[in-house]
Amino acid sequence: MKILFRHGRHILLTVAAGLLLAACGQDDSPDEAPQDGNRERPPHPVEVVEMTKRDIALEKSYASLLRSDDEVTLVARVTGFLEERHFEPGQMVERGEKLYTIEPDLYQAAVNQREADLQSARAELARAQRDAERFERLLNQNSVSRQQVDQARAELGVAQASVAQAEAALESARIDLGYAEVTAPVSGRIGLSQVNVGNLVSSGTALATITPLDPLEVRFQLPQRDAFELRHQLREQSLEEIQAVLQVPGAGAAGGETLEGHLDFLGSRVDEATSTVQANATFANPEGRVLPGQFARVSLVGLRRFDVLAVPEIAITQGLMGPQVFVLDESDVARARTVDLGELAGPWQIIRGGLEPGERVVVGDPAGIEPGTPIDPQPFDGDAEEVIEEVERAEAGAEQEAATATEENAAPAEAGEDDAT
Repeated sequence: MKILFRHGRHILLTVAAGLLLAACGQDDSPDEAPQDGNRERPPHPVEVVEMTKRDIALEKSYASLLRSDDEVTLVARVTGFLEERHFEPGQMVERGEKLYTIEPDLYQAAVNQREADLQSARAELARAQRDAERFERLLNQNSVSRQQVDQARAELGVAQASVAQAEAALESARIDLGYAEVTAPVSGRIGLSQVNVGNLVSSGTALATITPLDPLEVRFQLPQRDAFELRHQLREQSLEEIQAVLQVPGAGAAGGETLEGHLDFLGSRVDEATSTVQANATFANPEGRVLPGQFARVSLVGLRRFDVLAVPEIAITQGLMGPQVFVLDESDVARARTVDLGELAGPWQIIRGGLEPGERVVVGDPAGIEPGTPIDPQPFDGDAEEVIEEVERAEAGAEQEAATATEENAAPAEAGEDDAT
């Protein structure tokens, strides 16, 4: 009995009843057995390919917890009464949009005071400048002492410092006035307000949270081997050319949501604890239906494995020693060969060990083939999906014929029962 594994289904192929009886030692005469063994079976026509190394495209998916790295918590930068709130919780806000007003009149008065202080300092500077120039002229006429000139120069320096100090104080007051109007630092969806209008807030008081939703950034971990292969692939193409698909279960009307984006970051070191490399992908999320905090799977499309041996998945059967394929010898006879399986790339199964380039392998439907079966090699066009579809159509036809035969056999039996009645 031989079991064929394909697409997760177990197809049980049973040899002929006569052979089973012979194996069990039933009443077969000694003369007839050699005659049956000497019968030559006709070659079994099936697609065969000569193994060569190739580049195989595949799609890999990784688990991820969605997060928004640009999420911002708004905090008050000044102290005062919260006078106004300019948004509704849950709405989308744009960067620079005014959200809160915190007692701006108080800080406008401070600005006015600092402007007056600056004007006074500039007036004092002008007086000190005139005095210093006058004492310089009088010194040339020997009308004043050197000490008086030095004193005038010192007063000029103090006046210049006072102007600089007043300018700095005015700039600080203007900054505080700007903080009295709280604006959105990023675009996104704003949450509930943490403070009601009329409450006193101080510097550092949390006000609300803004979560950017478009684009949506997703971080996930690549296994070390996948990251190495991707680094190899990036020698010939840019990071943005690696397409990514985000699949979020439970989002959207159909029970799931799919977003398309691209890879935009691949880490440069391996995490010692998990043997993974961090990656980041960006997805367009214009309607904001996918939210941070949801679990999702990130699929990378367009990944490749370079210089590998691969066969259509249909060619893999299960032998006593594990997965196997049928290899043809010089006489076009099938021989079982145990193989080490790699990754599954769509309809292709990557082979890591057990085969060598140049060997001929049966890649068509292995049903009815066993070690020692003569093979009529048929050309393989390289379309693994078409081979699988042909096998599925043949299986469907066989099941339909079996069902029809069962119905036909059941009809006479029912008719006989009716006659007997």
